[in-house]
Amino acid sequence: MWITDLYFSWWLRPGTKHSLTVGGLNRTYVVHVPKGSDQKTTRMPVVLALHGATMNGPMMAWFSGLNRKADEAGFIVVYPNGTGRFSSYFWNGGNCCGSAMQNNVDDVAFLNALLDDLMRTYPVDTQRIYATGMSNGAIMAYRLASELSDRIAAIAPVSGSVGTDTCQPKRPVSVLHFHGTMDEYIPYLGGKGAKSITGTSFYSVDHSIRAWVKLNGCDENPKIDLLSKGGDEMTVTRKTYGAGKDGAEVVLVEIEGGGHTWPGMRSPAKSLGKSALSISANDLMWEFFKKHTLK
Repeated sequence: MWITDLYFSWWLRPGTKHSLTVGGLNRTYVVHVPKGSDQKTTRMPVVLALHGATMNGPMMAWFSGLNRKADEAGFIVVYPNGTGRFSSYFWNGGNCCGSAMQNNVDDVAFLNALLDDLMRTYPVDTQRIYATGMSNGAIMAYRLASELSDRIAAIAPVSGSVGTDTCQPKRPVSVLHFHGTMDEYIPYLGGKGAKSITGTSFYSVDHSIRAWVKLNGCDENPKIDLLSKGGDEMTVTRKTYGAGKDGAEVVLVEIEGGGHTWPGMRSPAKSLGKSALSISANDLMWEFFKKHTLK
C-alpha cells in the first residue's frame, strides 16, 4: 500500500523463511525467534504480524519494529505473506483487498495451517497465540478472531476495521484497536478513504468496536483515560469496554489527528499522515496480550 521498493525485502531478512502448500498455493512466512531464547525447553507466545496491502512480511517487520519487542519480551513473531505478485501481497479479509479478495483466497486456512507448521519446528505456547496487523492485515486479524477463535487468544488491529458482514467466534476474543482520526486510507468514520487504492467502502471504527463489544458481552459504556494529552503531541485516548465473558474486553486507542500509521514508529511517508510517538503500539499490545490467554 505504501512502499514498493523490493530493497527492503532483500535487506531486512527479519528471520527464517518457511513455506507450505495450502489450497494448491505455495505460501510463505518468516519467523523471528527472540535472541537468547531456549528453543528446546521454553514454550513461547506467538504474535502473527500481518502486513498491509501491497506489502510483505519483511516490510511488516520494518514497518512495525516488532522484532525489538519480541527480543525484549520473549515471544516469537511471525510475518506471513499474503498472495499477489512481485512481493506485493494482499489478504482476503472479507471486503478487502485486491486479488486475494477477488480470487477468494482462503487465508484463514493458510494461517491455520501455518500455526500447525510452526508448532512442528518451534516451541509454541498454544494458549498464547495472538494476531496483529496493519491496514489490510488488521482487517485480516479481525477475520481470524471471528473464524479462528479456538486458536487466537486476542488481537490488536492497527488502522483497519472489521471486513466481514458477520462475526461468529466460538469464544470471546479480546480486541485492542488502534486508529487515527485523520486516516485517509481506512477512515475512522468508515466509507471510502480519500487515498484508498482499492475503492473499498470500509466499516467504521465504531461499527467494529460495537460489534465486538456485543460479541464479547462487554459493558457498553467504556472507561476512558488519556494516554497522551495534546501539547506538541497528538491527544491519545484509550476507551476500555470491560467486564466481558471470560474476562474479555474491547479497547480502542484513538489518536486525534493520527494517520495511517503504526503508533510509536515514525511515519515512513508524508502521504500516510502523522504517527503518535508518545505511545508505543508494540508496548501497549504486549501488555494487553499478556492479560489474555485461551480459556
